[in-house]
Amino acid sequence: MIRLSFLLFTLAALQACTPSQPSEDPTSGITTTEIRQTDGNYQLFVNGEPFFIEGAGLEFGNIEALAKHGGNSFRTWRTDNGQSSGKEVLDRAQASGLYVTMGIEVARERHGFDYNDEAAVKEQFERIKTEILAYKDHPALIIWAIGNELNLRSTNPKVWDAVNQISEYIHEVDPNHLTTSTLAGIDKELIDHIKERATDLDLLSIQMYGDIVNLKQKVTESGWTGPYMVTEWGATGHWEVPTTAWDAPLENNSTQKANFYQERYQTAILPNLDQCVGSYVFLWGQKQERTPTWYGMFMPDGEETASVDVMHYLWNDTWPDNRSPQLDSFLLNGQVASSSIYLDAGATYPSQVFASDPDGDPITYHYEIKPESTDLGDGGDHESVPQSLEGLITENGKAAITFTAPEVEGAYRILVTVADGQNHMGHANIPFYVKAMK
Repeated sequence: MIRLSFLLFTLAALQACTPSQPSEDPTSGITTTEIRQTDGNYQLFVNGEPFFIEGAGLEFGNIEALAKHGGNSFRTWRTDNGQSSGKEVLDRAQASGLYVTMGIEVARERHGFDYNDEAAVKEQFERIKTEILAYKDHPALIIWAIGNELNLRSTNPKVWDAVNQISEYIHEVDPNHLTTSTLAGIDKELIDHIKERATDLDLLSIQMYGDIVNLKQKVTESGWTGPYMVTEWGATGHWEVPTTAWDAPLENNSTQKANFYQERYQTAILPNLDQCVGSYVFLWGQKQERTPTWYGMFMPDGEETASVDVMHYLWNDTWPDNRSPQLDSFLLNGQVASSSIYLDAGATYPSQVFASDPDGDPITYHYEIKPESTDLGDGGDHESVPQSLEGLITENGKAAITFTAPEVEGAYRILVTVADGQNHMGHANIPFYVKAMK
Protein backbone atom coordinates (compact mmCIF):
# COMPACT_ATOMS: atom_id res chain seq x y z
CA MET A 1 0.00 0.00 0.00
CA ILE A 2 1.49 3.29 -1.00
CA ARG A 3 1.58 5.98 1.69
CA LEU A 4 2.17 9.55 0.58
CA SER A 5 4.76 11.41 2.65
CA PHE A 6 3.12 14.74 3.13
CA LEU A 7 6.10 15.97 5.08
CA LEU A 8 8.42 15.60 2.09
CA PHE A 9 6.59 17.13 -0.83
CA THR A 10 9.27 16.80 -3.43
CA LEU A 11 9.18 14.75 -6.55
CA ALA A 12 12.26 12.79 -5.49
CA ALA A 13 10.68 11.76 -2.24
CA LEU A 14 7.46 10.69 -3.91
CA GLN A 15 9.30 8.67 -6.52
CA ALA A 16 11.20 6.92 -3.77
CA CYS A 17 7.98 5.50 -2.33
CA THR A 18 7.47 1.87 -3.26
CA PRO A 19 3.87 0.76 -3.67
CA SER A 20 2.89 -2.63 -2.36
CA GLN A 21 1.47 -5.18 -4.74
CA PRO A 22 -2.11 -6.46 -4.78
CA SER A 23 -2.99 -9.44 -2.67
CA GLU A 24 -1.48 -12.64 -4.03
CA ASP A 25 -4.47 -14.63 -2.76
CA PRO A 26 -7.17 -14.39 -5.46
CA THR A 27 -9.55 -16.43 -3.32
CA SER A 28 -9.66 -13.88 -0.50
CA GLY A 29 -12.43 -11.91 -2.22
CA ILE A 30 -10.97 -8.63 -0.99
CA THR A 31 -10.40 -5.93 -3.59
CA THR A 32 -7.00 -4.26 -3.30
CA THR A 33 -6.35 -0.66 -4.26
CA GLU A 34 -3.22 1.42 -4.52
CA ILE A 35 -1.87 4.53 -6.18
CA ARG A 36 1.26 4.40 -8.29
CA GLN A 37 3.22 7.19 -9.86
CA THR A 38 4.44 6.37 -13.35
CA ASP A 39 5.86 8.74 -15.95
CA GLY A 40 5.12 11.65 -13.63
CA ASN A 41 1.41 10.79 -13.37
CA TYR A 42 -0.53 9.37 -10.45
CA GLN A 43 -2.84 6.49 -11.26
CA LEU A 44 -5.25 4.38 -9.25
CA PHE A 45 -4.92 0.61 -9.52
CA VAL A 46 -7.64 -1.84 -8.51
CA ASN A 47 -6.56 -5.46 -8.17
CA GLY A 48 -3.37 -4.55 -10.01
CA GLU A 49 -5.14 -3.03 -13.03
CA PRO A 50 -5.29 0.70 -13.92
CA PHE A 51 -8.64 2.17 -12.89
CA PHE A 52 -9.95 5.67 -13.63
CA ILE A 53 -13.00 6.51 -11.53
CA GLU A 54 -16.01 7.36 -13.70
CA GLY A 55 -18.51 7.64 -10.92
CA ALA A 56 -21.29 9.50 -9.16
CA GLY A 57 -22.26 10.56 -5.69
CA LEU A 58 -25.06 8.22 -4.73
CA GLU A 59 -26.89 7.74 -1.46
CA PHE A 60 -30.49 6.89 -2.34
CA GLY A 61 -30.19 6.92 -6.13
CA ASN A 62 -30.47 4.12 -8.65
CA ILE A 63 -27.33 1.96 -8.43
CA GLU A 64 -28.37 -0.26 -11.32
CA ALA A 65 -28.99 2.76 -13.58
CA LEU A 66 -25.47 4.00 -12.87
CA ALA A 67 -24.03 0.72 -14.10
CA LYS A 68 -26.35 0.75 -17.12
CA HIS A 69 -25.09 4.20 -18.11
CA GLY A 70 -21.43 3.18 -17.92
CA GLY A 71 -20.34 4.36 -14.48
CA ASN A 72 -17.85 2.18 -12.66
CA SER A 73 -18.06 3.45 -9.08
CA PHE A 74 -20.07 5.53 -6.64
CA ARG A 75 -19.33 7.31 -3.40
CA THR A 76 -21.42 7.51 -0.24
CA TRP A 77 -21.37 10.03 2.60
CA ARG A 78 -21.72 7.47 5.42
CA THR A 79 -21.70 3.71 5.91
CA ASP A 80 -25.37 3.24 6.89
CA ASN A 81 -27.64 5.82 5.27
CA GLY A 82 -30.75 5.25 7.37
CA GLN A 83 -32.50 3.25 4.66
CA SER A 84 -29.88 0.63 3.83
CA SER A 85 -27.00 -0.80 5.81
CA GLY A 86 -23.49 -0.44 4.50
CA LYS A 87 -23.49 -4.13 3.62
CA GLU A 88 -26.70 -3.77 1.61
CA VAL A 89 -25.22 -0.83 -0.30
CA LEU A 90 -21.98 -2.69 -0.98
CA ASP A 91 -23.84 -5.84 -1.99
CA ARG A 92 -25.92 -3.91 -4.55
CA ALA A 93 -22.77 -2.30 -5.89
CA GLN A 94 -21.08 -5.67 -6.28
CA ALA A 95 -24.14 -7.13 -8.01
CA SER A 96 -23.96 -4.28 -10.54
CA GLY A 97 -20.20 -4.54 -11.06
CA LEU A 98 -19.49 -1.22 -9.30
CA TYR A 99 -16.84 -0.20 -6.78
CA VAL A 100 -17.51 2.06 -3.79
CA THR A 101 -15.73 4.89 -2.07
CA MET A 102 -17.41 4.42 1.29
CA GLY A 103 -18.03 7.53 3.36
CA ILE A 104 -17.45 7.61 7.10
CA GLU A 105 -19.60 10.09 9.03
CA VAL A 106 -17.32 12.44 10.98
CA ALA A 107 -18.77 15.23 13.11
CA ARG A 108 -18.46 18.78 11.81
CA GLU A 109 -17.46 21.83 13.77
CA ARG A 110 -20.18 23.86 12.03
CA HIS A 111 -22.73 21.52 13.63
CA GLY A 112 -21.33 22.24 17.08
CA PHE A 113 -18.76 19.46 17.53
CA ASP A 114 -15.73 20.53 19.58
CA TYR A 115 -12.45 18.91 18.56
CA ASN A 116 -10.92 20.17 21.79
CA ASP A 117 -13.26 17.79 23.64
CA GLU A 118 -11.03 14.71 23.95
CA ALA A 119 -13.81 12.52 25.33
CA ALA A 120 -16.13 13.34 22.41
CA VAL A 121 -13.35 12.73 19.90
CA LYS A 122 -12.56 9.37 21.52
CA GLU A 123 -16.22 8.35 21.53
CA GLN A 124 -16.48 9.19 17.83
CA PHE A 125 -13.32 7.22 17.08
CA GLU A 126 -14.63 4.12 18.86
CA ARG A 127 -17.86 4.29 16.86
CA ILE A 128 -15.97 4.65 13.57
CA LYS A 129 -13.71 1.69 14.39
CA THR A 130 -16.73 -0.62 14.48
CA GLU A 131 -17.87 0.61 11.05
CA ILE A 132 -14.46 0.00 9.53
CA LEU A 133 -14.25 -3.51 10.95
CA ALA A 134 -17.75 -4.29 9.67
CA TYR A 135 -17.10 -3.43 6.02
CA LYS A 136 -13.35 -3.50 5.39
CA ASP A 137 -13.32 -6.88 3.63
CA HIS A 138 -16.23 -6.33 1.26
CA PRO A 139 -15.17 -6.89 -2.40
CA ALA A 140 -16.94 -3.73 -3.63
CA LEU A 141 -14.94 -1.41 -1.36
CA ILE A 142 -11.98 0.49 -2.80
CA ILE A 143 -11.53 3.71 -0.78
CA TRP A 144 -12.55 5.07 2.62
CA ALA A 145 -13.67 8.74 2.61
CA ILE A 146 -13.14 10.07 6.14
CA GLY A 147 -15.68 12.82 6.71
CA ASN A 148 -17.25 15.24 4.27
CA GLU A 149 -16.20 18.88 3.90
CA LEU A 150 -14.82 19.02 7.43
CA ASN A 151 -13.12 22.30 6.54
CA LEU A 152 -16.38 24.08 5.73
CA ARG A 153 -16.74 26.91 8.25
CA SER A 154 -14.20 25.18 10.48
CA THR A 155 -11.58 27.01 12.56
CA ASN A 156 -10.04 24.26 14.67
CA PRO A 157 -7.25 22.39 12.81
CA LYS A 158 -7.46 19.57 15.35
CA VAL A 159 -10.13 18.03 13.13
CA TRP A 160 -7.26 16.84 10.93
CA ASP A 161 -5.64 15.12 13.91
CA ALA A 162 -8.84 13.12 14.26
CA VAL A 163 -8.89 12.36 10.53
CA ASN A 164 -5.31 11.17 10.70
CA GLN A 165 -6.04 8.91 13.66
CA ILE A 166 -8.88 7.29 11.72
CA SER A 167 -6.69 6.87 8.64
CA GLU A 168 -3.93 5.26 10.69
CA TYR A 169 -6.42 2.82 12.18
CA ILE A 170 -7.73 1.94 8.73
CA HIS A 171 -4.23 1.24 7.47
CA GLU A 172 -3.57 -0.88 10.56
CA VAL A 173 -6.62 -3.15 10.20
CA ASP A 174 -7.28 -2.76 6.47
CA PRO A 175 -4.07 -2.63 4.40
CA ASN A 176 -5.99 -3.28 1.18
CA HIS A 177 -7.75 0.06 0.78
CA LEU A 178 -6.91 3.74 0.43
CA THR A 179 -7.96 6.63 2.65
CA THR A 180 -9.05 10.14 1.70
CA SER A 181 -11.01 13.08 3.09
CA THR A 182 -13.29 15.28 1.02
CA LEU A 183 -12.68 19.03 1.04
CA ALA A 184 -14.93 21.98 0.30
CA GLY A 185 -12.62 23.64 -2.22
CA ILE A 186 -8.88 23.85 -1.78
CA ASP A 187 -6.44 26.56 -0.68
CA LYS A 188 -2.94 26.85 0.75
CA GLU A 189 -3.92 27.27 4.40
CA LEU A 190 -6.05 24.14 4.26
CA ILE A 191 -3.34 22.12 2.55
CA ASP A 192 -0.75 23.34 5.04
CA HIS A 193 -2.91 21.99 7.89
CA ILE A 194 -3.30 18.65 6.11
CA LYS A 195 0.43 18.39 5.37
CA GLU A 196 1.13 18.97 9.05
CA ARG A 197 -1.65 16.96 10.69
CA ALA A 198 -3.11 14.38 8.26
CA THR A 199 -0.02 12.85 6.76
CA ASP A 200 -1.47 9.34 6.67
CA LEU A 201 -4.04 10.07 3.94
CA ASP A 202 -3.32 8.40 0.61
CA LEU A 203 -4.98 11.05 -1.54
CA LEU A 204 -7.25 14.07 -1.23
CA SER A 205 -10.76 14.61 -2.52
CA ILE A 206 -11.87 18.02 -3.75
CA GLN A 207 -15.45 19.29 -4.13
CA MET A 208 -16.16 22.27 -6.39
CA TYR A 209 -19.06 23.36 -8.56
CA GLY A 210 -19.09 26.32 -10.95
CA ASP A 211 -15.56 27.20 -9.90
CA ILE A 212 -14.25 23.78 -10.89
CA VAL A 213 -13.03 25.28 -14.16
CA ASN A 214 -10.26 26.81 -12.00
CA LEU A 215 -9.43 23.52 -10.29
CA LYS A 216 -5.93 23.08 -11.71
CA GLN A 217 -4.96 26.63 -10.76
CA LYS A 218 -6.37 26.22 -7.25
CA VAL A 219 -4.50 22.95 -6.73
CA THR A 220 -1.25 24.50 -7.90
CA GLU A 221 -1.67 27.59 -5.71
CA SER A 222 -2.43 25.40 -2.69
CA GLY A 223 0.89 23.62 -2.97
CA TRP A 224 -0.70 20.20 -3.33
CA THR A 225 1.43 17.96 -5.55
CA GLY A 226 -0.05 14.60 -4.65
CA PRO A 227 -2.96 12.66 -6.16
CA TYR A 228 -6.58 13.68 -5.78
CA MET A 229 -10.05 12.86 -6.99
CA VAL A 230 -13.05 15.15 -7.44
CA THR A 231 -15.80 13.79 -5.21
CA GLU A 232 -18.48 16.40 -5.91
CA TRP A 233 -18.96 18.48 -9.04
CA GLY A 234 -21.89 19.27 -11.30
CA ALA A 235 -24.44 22.08 -11.39
CA THR A 236 -23.45 25.65 -10.64
CA GLY A 237 -23.79 26.18 -6.90
CA HIS A 238 -26.69 28.23 -5.57
CA TRP A 239 -24.08 30.53 -4.00
CA GLU A 240 -22.40 31.07 -7.39
CA VAL A 241 -25.34 32.30 -9.49
CA PRO A 242 -26.99 35.70 -9.95
CA THR A 243 -29.98 36.48 -7.75
CA THR A 244 -33.18 38.45 -8.05
CA ALA A 245 -33.70 41.80 -6.36
CA TRP A 246 -35.06 39.89 -3.31
CA ASP A 247 -32.03 37.53 -3.30
CA ALA A 248 -33.64 34.43 -4.81
CA PRO A 249 -30.93 32.44 -6.66
CA LEU A 250 -31.49 31.82 -10.38
CA GLU A 251 -31.35 28.14 -11.28
CA ASN A 252 -30.20 27.00 -14.72
CA ASN A 253 -32.67 24.85 -16.62
CA SER A 254 -31.91 21.16 -17.22
CA THR A 255 -30.45 21.74 -20.68
CA GLN A 256 -28.10 24.47 -19.48
CA LYS A 257 -26.99 22.24 -16.62
CA ALA A 258 -26.21 19.34 -18.94
CA ASN A 259 -24.08 21.62 -21.11
CA PHE A 260 -22.17 22.73 -18.00
CA TYR A 261 -21.63 19.10 -16.91
CA GLN A 262 -20.02 18.31 -20.25
CA GLU A 263 -17.91 21.45 -20.33
CA ARG A 264 -16.67 21.05 -16.77
CA TYR A 265 -15.74 17.39 -17.16
CA GLN A 266 -13.82 18.08 -20.35
CA THR A 267 -12.18 21.25 -18.96
CA ALA A 268 -11.39 20.43 -15.36
CA ILE A 269 -11.17 16.66 -14.94
CA LEU A 270 -9.92 14.95 -18.09
CA PRO A 271 -6.97 17.33 -18.74
CA ASN A 272 -5.52 16.87 -15.23
CA LEU A 273 -4.59 13.20 -15.28
CA ASP A 274 -1.16 13.90 -13.80
CA GLN A 275 -2.86 14.18 -10.40
CA CYS A 276 -6.55 13.40 -10.86
CA VAL A 277 -7.49 9.71 -10.54
CA GLY A 278 -11.17 10.20 -11.36
CA SER A 279 -14.36 11.85 -10.19
CA TYR A 280 -17.83 11.42 -8.72
CA VAL A 281 -20.47 13.62 -10.34
CA PHE A 282 -23.17 15.08 -8.05
CA LEU A 283 -25.94 13.98 -7.57
CA TRP A 284 -27.03 10.60 -8.93
CA GLY A 285 -30.44 10.95 -7.38
CA GLN A 286 -32.65 13.82 -6.22
CA LYS A 287 -32.76 16.13 -3.22
CA GLN A 288 -34.25 19.41 -2.09
CA GLU A 289 -31.54 22.07 -1.86
CA ARG A 290 -32.93 25.55 -2.55
CA THR A 291 -35.23 23.86 -5.10
CA PRO A 292 -36.25 20.24 -5.76
CA THR A 293 -34.19 20.16 -8.96
CA TRP A 294 -31.02 22.16 -8.33
CA TYR A 295 -28.47 19.38 -7.85
CA GLY A 296 -30.24 16.12 -8.64
CA MET A 297 -29.67 14.47 -12.01
CA PHE A 298 -32.98 12.67 -11.55
CA MET A 299 -36.48 13.93 -10.82
CA PRO A 300 -38.36 13.02 -7.60
CA ASP A 301 -40.12 10.08 -9.30
CA GLY A 302 -36.89 8.76 -10.85
CA GLU A 303 -37.05 10.28 -14.36
CA GLU A 304 -33.65 11.01 -15.90
CA THR A 305 -32.60 14.48 -17.01
CA ALA A 306 -30.20 15.61 -19.72
CA SER A 307 -27.31 15.55 -17.23
CA VAL A 308 -27.61 11.75 -17.15
CA ASP A 309 -27.49 11.74 -20.96
CA VAL A 310 -24.28 13.78 -20.87
CA MET A 311 -22.56 11.50 -18.38
CA HIS A 312 -23.57 8.50 -20.48
CA TYR A 313 -21.88 10.19 -23.44
CA LEU A 314 -18.74 11.09 -21.47
CA TRP A 315 -18.39 7.57 -20.06
CA ASN A 316 -19.21 5.68 -23.29
CA ASP A 317 -18.33 8.04 -26.17
CA THR A 318 -21.87 7.57 -27.45
CA TRP A 319 -25.25 9.04 -26.56
CA PRO A 320 -28.00 6.90 -24.98
CA ASP A 321 -30.58 5.44 -27.32
CA ASN A 322 -33.24 7.86 -26.09
CA ARG A 323 -32.45 11.32 -24.79
CA SER A 324 -34.16 13.81 -22.52
CA PRO A 325 -36.22 16.77 -23.76
CA GLN A 326 -34.29 19.96 -24.48
CA LEU A 327 -35.39 23.36 -23.16
CA ASP A 328 -34.81 26.51 -25.15
CA SER A 329 -36.42 29.16 -22.96
CA PHE A 330 -39.02 29.75 -20.27
CA LEU A 331 -41.01 32.96 -19.87
CA LEU A 332 -43.25 34.43 -17.21
CA ASN A 333 -45.38 37.36 -18.39
CA GLY A 334 -43.02 37.61 -21.36
CA GLN A 335 -39.95 37.99 -19.11
CA VAL A 336 -37.00 35.72 -18.25
CA ALA A 337 -35.97 34.83 -14.70
CA SER A 338 -33.16 37.39 -14.50
CA SER A 339 -35.68 40.22 -14.91
CA SER A 340 -36.65 40.13 -11.20
CA ILE A 341 -40.34 39.71 -11.93
CA TYR A 342 -42.91 41.38 -9.68
CA LEU A 343 -46.58 40.39 -9.91
CA ASP A 344 -49.74 41.81 -8.38
CA ALA A 345 -51.57 39.60 -5.90
CA GLY A 346 -54.60 37.90 -7.43
CA ALA A 347 -53.87 39.06 -10.99
CA THR A 348 -53.64 36.66 -13.94
CA TYR A 349 -50.43 36.15 -15.95
CA PRO A 350 -49.19 34.00 -18.86
CA SER A 351 -46.25 31.61 -18.76
CA GLN A 352 -44.74 29.56 -21.58
CA VAL A 353 -41.92 27.06 -22.04
CA PHE A 354 -40.25 26.33 -25.37
CA ALA A 355 -38.96 22.75 -25.61
CA SER A 356 -38.25 19.97 -28.08
CA ASP A 357 -37.36 16.29 -27.96
CA PRO A 358 -34.23 14.96 -29.75
CA ASP A 359 -36.03 11.71 -30.62
CA GLY A 360 -39.30 13.25 -31.72
CA ASP A 361 -41.17 11.83 -28.72
CA PRO A 362 -44.41 13.61 -27.86
CA ILE A 363 -43.95 16.06 -24.98
CA THR A 364 -46.21 16.60 -21.99
CA TYR A 365 -45.99 19.58 -19.63
CA HIS A 366 -46.70 20.16 -15.97
CA TYR A 367 -46.56 23.43 -14.00
CA GLU A 368 -46.42 24.05 -10.25
CA ILE A 369 -46.24 27.14 -8.07
CA LYS A 370 -44.41 26.93 -4.75
CA PRO A 371 -43.43 29.46 -2.11
CA GLU A 372 -39.72 30.24 -2.16
CA SER A 373 -37.96 27.88 0.22
CA THR A 374 -37.21 29.35 3.64
CA ASP A 375 -35.83 26.16 5.23
CA LEU A 376 -32.31 26.78 3.97
CA GLY A 377 -29.62 24.33 4.99
CA ASP A 378 -25.86 24.75 4.84
CA GLY A 379 -23.35 22.58 3.03
CA GLY A 380 -25.98 20.15 1.77
CA ASP A 381 -27.84 19.78 5.07
CA HIS A 382 -31.44 18.56 4.95
CA GLU A 383 -34.09 20.99 3.69
CA SER A 384 -37.85 20.49 3.62
CA VAL A 385 -39.73 20.74 0.32
CA PRO A 386 -42.19 23.66 0.01
CA GLN A 387 -45.72 22.50 -0.74
CA SER A 388 -47.23 23.33 -4.13
CA LEU A 389 -50.08 25.83 -4.10
CA GLU A 390 -53.31 24.48 -5.54
CA GLY A 391 -55.95 26.18 -7.66
CA LEU A 392 -53.75 28.85 -9.25
CA ILE A 393 -53.11 27.28 -12.68
CA THR A 394 -55.81 26.96 -15.32
CA GLU A 395 -55.57 24.22 -17.98
CA ASN A 396 -52.31 22.69 -16.73
CA GLY A 397 -50.59 20.35 -19.19
CA LYS A 398 -49.89 22.76 -22.05
CA ALA A 399 -46.70 24.53 -23.10
CA ALA A 400 -48.42 27.88 -22.56
CA ILE A 401 -50.64 28.46 -19.52
CA THR A 402 -52.19 31.24 -17.49
CA PHE A 403 -52.15 31.36 -13.71
CA THR A 404 -53.34 33.54 -10.88
CA ALA A 405 -50.72 35.09 -8.65
CA PRO A 406 -51.05 34.12 -4.96
CA GLU A 407 -52.96 36.47 -2.69
CA VAL A 408 -50.25 36.58 -0.01
CA GLU A 409 -47.33 38.93 -0.56
CA GLY A 410 -43.96 37.21 -0.78
CA ALA A 411 -41.48 35.23 -2.88
CA TYR A 412 -42.54 32.29 -5.05
CA ARG A 413 -41.40 30.15 -7.98
CA ILE A 414 -43.21 28.77 -10.97
CA LEU A 415 -41.76 25.40 -11.98
CA VAL A 416 -42.29 23.47 -15.19
CA THR A 417 -41.37 19.92 -16.18
CA VAL A 418 -41.27 18.62 -19.74
CA ALA A 419 -41.65 14.83 -20.13
CA ASP A 420 -41.12 12.56 -23.15
CA GLY A 421 -42.98 9.47 -21.89
CA GLN A 422 -39.69 7.51 -21.94
CA ASN A 423 -38.65 8.17 -18.32
CA HIS A 424 -36.91 11.44 -19.23
CA MET A 425 -37.67 15.00 -18.17
CA GLY A 426 -36.50 18.55 -18.62
CA HIS A 427 -37.13 21.21 -16.00
CA ALA A 428 -36.97 24.96 -15.41
CA ASN A 429 -38.23 27.48 -12.89
CA ILE A 430 -38.61 31.23 -12.49
CA PRO A 431 -38.69 33.10 -9.17
CA PHE A 432 -41.24 35.89 -8.82
CA TYR A 433 -42.38 38.22 -6.09
CA VAL A 434 -46.02 38.98 -5.35
CA LYS A 435 -46.87 42.51 -4.24
CA ALA A 436 -49.96 42.96 -2.12
CA MET A 437 -52.74 45.00 -3.66
CA LYS A 438 -53.18 48.42 -2.03
